[in-house]
Amino acid sequence: MPESLEAYITDFNKLLDIHDLSCVYYAHISVGELHLRPVLNLKDDRHVELFHTIALETAQLVKKYRGSLSGEHGDGRLRGEFIPLMVGERNFKMMRAVKDTWDPNGVFNKEKIIDTPPMNTFLRQTTTKQLESPETIYDFGDDGGILSHIEQCNGSGDCRKTVVSGGTMCPSYMASREEWTTTRARANILREFIGKTGGKNLFDHPEIYEILDLCLACKGCKSECPSSVDMAKLKTEFLQHWYDAHGIPLRTRLIAYITTVNKLGSIWPFMFNFFLKNRFLSGIIKGILGFAKKRSIPSLQKTTLRRWCRRHLNMLNSNLPGDAPEVVYFIDEFTNYNDVHIGITSIRLLNKLGVRVIITKHALSGRSFISKGLLRTAQVHARKNIEKLSGMVSKERPLIGTEPSAILGFRDEFPELVGPELKEKALKLSKNALMIEEYIIQMHEAGLIDSERFTDSEVNLKLHGHCQQKAIASTKETIAMLSIPKNYKITEISSGCCGMAGSFGYEKEHYDLSMKVGELVLFPEVRSAGSDLIAAPGTSCRHQIKDGTGVDARHPVEILYEAMV
Repeated sequence: MPESLEAYITDFNKLLDIHDLSCVYYAHISVGELHLRPVLNLKDDRHVELFHTIALETAQLVKKYRGSLSGEHGDGRLRGEFIPLMVGERNFKMMRAVKDTWDPNGVFNKEKIIDTPPMNTFLRQTTTKQLESPETIYDFGDDGGILSHIEQCNGSGDCRKTVVSGGTMCPSYMASREEWTTTRARANILREFIGKTGGKNLFDHPEIYEILDLCLACKGCKSECPSSVDMAKLKTEFLQHWYDAHGIPLRTRLIAYITTVNKLGSIWPFMFNFFLKNRFLSGIIKGILGFAKKRSIPSLQKTTLRRWCRRHLNMLNSNLPGDAPEVVYFIDEFTNYNDVHIGITSIRLLNKLGVRVIITKHALSGRSFISKGLLRTAQVHARKNIEKLSGMVSKERPLIGTEPSAILGFRDEFPELVGPELKEKALKLSKNALMIEEYIIQMHEAGLIDSERFTDSEVNLKLHGHCQQKAIASTKETIAMLSIPKNYKITEISSGCCGMAGSFGYEKEHYDLSMKVGELVLFPEVRSAGSDLIAAPGTSCRHQIKDGTGVDARHPVEILYEAMV
C-alpha cells in the first residue's frame, strides 16, 4: 500500500548499505508498486550469490509490510522459490496438491511456481568467466565494449510494438509480427554468438546475418528502447566484420559508392536517366544487380547543387549587409545530385531571411557507407569532415543541412566513429550541426524572422518525420517552422518508419516488407489527405511515398519558401 512505502524503502536502503550496493528505483508509485534493480555484476561469482541473498531479504521485507512480490509480472521462475515464504507452508501445500492433481507428470510450466529452483541458477549467462569484447570500428567505450552494449537488452519486449502502440521501433516486427524480427531477438543472437563463441572473427556467423537482415536501421530503438540498445549501430558494425570474412557483394558496393555512380552519371544526366526510366533497360539492370523491378530509381538533375552555387551564390550573398548572420551549408551527396531543387530552395530561403550561406569543399556525409556497413570507409570521410569543418563551425556560424540522415551523422555516428584523437572535436562540432528547420526556429525564437513576411492563407499539412530525426533530434522544430505562417495547420502522421530505410526498400528481397511497412500507417494517411500538402524532410521517405501512393511529398523548406510574400 502507498502509505507503507516510506517505511519499506527506509528498511530496503538499510539492506543495500549492509551489502554495499546501489539500486535503480522505478515504479508506478501512486498505487504502491516499486521496481527495484540492485546494481550487480552477474559475471562475478560473489555477486551471483549476492543476487539471491538480496532477493530473499527483500522478500522477507515485503512480507513484513504485507505486500506482494508479484503485483504486476507474476511469480514464474524468478520469484517462484519465495512463494512458500509469502503465502505460508500450509497454503503452499494446497497449491502443490492442486498442481499434482491436474498435472501429475509435471508437464505444464515445469519448475515454475511449484519446485522452483533458486533464482540465481536460471541466469542467461551460464558462466562467470569474463569475456573480452572484440575490437570494433565504432567506439563502444562508454558502454564498456560492444558486449556490454548488447547486454543492455534486458528482454523487456518494448520492441514488440504495433501500430496501435505508435512509435518507430521496430518496423519489421510491426509488419511481420514475428519474434525473430524484434530488436530483442537481434540482441539475443548477438549475445549468444559474440558473447559465447571463440574464433578469429566472432562476427562470422550466418545465423547473425539472417536475423539482422530485416533490421531497417531506423534508429527507433536508440530512443525508444528503455535500455537504449542501438541496433542500427550494432548491425553496421557486424556487417563490416562480415565483409572482412566474405567480401563485399557487388550490390552493396554499388549502393555504398552511389555518389561515384551519380558523379559519372551527372556528366550525361539525360542518358543516365534514360537507362533508369526505360522499363525494359532498367528491368535488365535491376535484375542483374538485385534491385526490385517495381521500385523506381532516383534520377539525376540537369546540374548539381555545387555547380549552381558556383554560378549564383556570390550574387545572392552580395545583397546582404556585412553583419548578416552566417551558416556553413553542408552539401550532402543526395541533395547535390538528386534533390538539387531542394538545396537551391534551402539556400534561397536562408538568403531571403537575411542569412549569408557559406559553401566549402568537404567530404561525403558517409551515410551510404554507414548504412551498408562499410565503416572503415565511412570513418575516413567522417575524419575528413571533422578536420575540415571544426575550424569553420561555431555557435555563431553553425553547420546547416537539408537531408536529416546526412547532417545528423555529425551528432549521431561521427563522435563514435572518428577515433579518440578526433572525438573531442567531433563532440564540439556536433553541438553546432543543425537541420535547417532547427536553425530557422532558433532565428524565429530570437525575433529575427517576422511571421508577417509569410502568407496568411489557410493551408493544411500532414508531416511524416524522418526516422533518424525522430531518434536523434525531434520533429518539433519542423512542425514549429511550418507553423510560422499563422494559418498553416500541421498534423504529424504517427507513421513510424516509412519502410524505405535508405537502400533497404530498393533490394528485391526486402521490397515486399518495405511496402508492407509503408501500408501500416503512412500510405493510408497520405491517400486520405485529400488536398492537404504532404511534408517529408527525408529523401528516402519522399521516394517511398511517391512509389507507394503516387503523391509528391514536399520538403518542409519548399513549403515555407513558397509561403513567403
